[in-house]
Amino acid sequence: MTRKGNVKLLQGNEACVEGALYAGAQFFAGYPITPSTEIAEGMSRLMPQIGGKFIQMEDEIGSIAAVIGASNAGCKSMTATSGPGFSLMQENIGYAYMTETPCVIINVQRGGPSTGLPTKIAQSDIMQARWGTHGDYTAVTLAPSSARECFSETVRAFNLSERFRTPVTVFTDEVLGHMREIMTVPEEGELPVFDRIKPDVPHEWYRHFEITPSFVSPMASFGEGYRYNVSGLTHDQDGFPTAVPSEIKDKLDKLRLKIERYLDEIASFRTEMMDDAHVAVISYGTVARASYQAVRMARDRRIKVGAIQPFTIWPLHEVKLREMLGNCRKVIVAELNMGQLVHEIRRVAPRHTEVFALNRYDGEVMTPHQILDKIREVL
Repeated sequence: MTRKGNVKLLQGNEACVEGALYAGAQFFAGYPITPSTEIAEGMSRLMPQIGGKFIQMEDEIGSIAAVIGASNAGCKSMTATSGPGFSLMQENIGYAYMTETPCVIINVQRGGPSTGLPTKIAQSDIMQARWGTHGDYTAVTLAPSSARECFSETVRAFNLSERFRTPVTVFTDEVLGHMREIMTVPEEGELPVFDRIKPDVPHEWYRHFEITPSFVSPMASFGEGYRYNVSGLTHDQDGFPTAVPSEIKDKLDKLRLKIERYLDEIASFRTEMMDDAHVAVISYGTVARASYQAVRMARDRRIKVGAIQPFTIWPLHEVKLREMLGNCRKVIVAELNMGQLVHEIRRVAPRHTEVFALNRYDGEVMTPHQILDKIREVL
């Protein structure tokens, strides 16, 4: 790592570490797994320097369990993993959704299934982020495409997690995790940092899962004098298990509405040359980099094409996306998998818009020329 003031040469993984520290992370538990290991290594060096805690757990199941415990104790907490580890975490991620425990999980994707391709790129965990654990919940998943975005989206992940008392996943990939880019680390205060809402009522009035107008409950930490129950069972506003249908519905509505009501705050997109585009390329993560280049190459050939990059994969802002595609006759969804987000785009695209999939899943990056060839093919 080289430093010149706040200018650094960082891997995407290292930028995630810097972003977590900027956001106020105080606890990291993880287990080394390619290609995310540099995040754990960075945290092991830097966490003790700021008074935080780093612990290497016996596996990914223990890691996410420790993160949930630390968050309930009052720490901004996170872990990092890749596909196989993310699979192992699913049951406890579901527990975090049910108990409304803020935490950040970074998944540096690699090829699968099973052990798959530890040192090769893929984007094949996208649907797992949304449907990985059982039951009804609303996932929040962010997808950066550069070292600078790894930093800013990690900060945003902590902010959203603390703001809405929910797990937030950040999806990068092997190439983004290991590529190095020069970036300027923002000064303190340059990016907003959100801390969870604390209760301001007498101890005897406190309800840990209170249904508030925003559907987000203030969160007391263990040891602060507030007494409450935490259970993975469907529970009432005091945290005790319930079989009352109205209370069950209220709880599940709370998990959904605290996200859906704030879509405009949560969803984030970048667009390029979409004002007059008849063709749109939708991509995320590393593929978005190739898409921007392909769009410029197509424009040089007088093809009216634009690019849409969702930074927020889940929840997908259907209204905004439909508006963006309003003038487009064709849409190409470029992904490093057999086709995952494309099915959602087909569902929400305007009726007059044809949606095409461009997929690569051989462990290699998608190139601008592959995307340009697909643009020419669909015209």
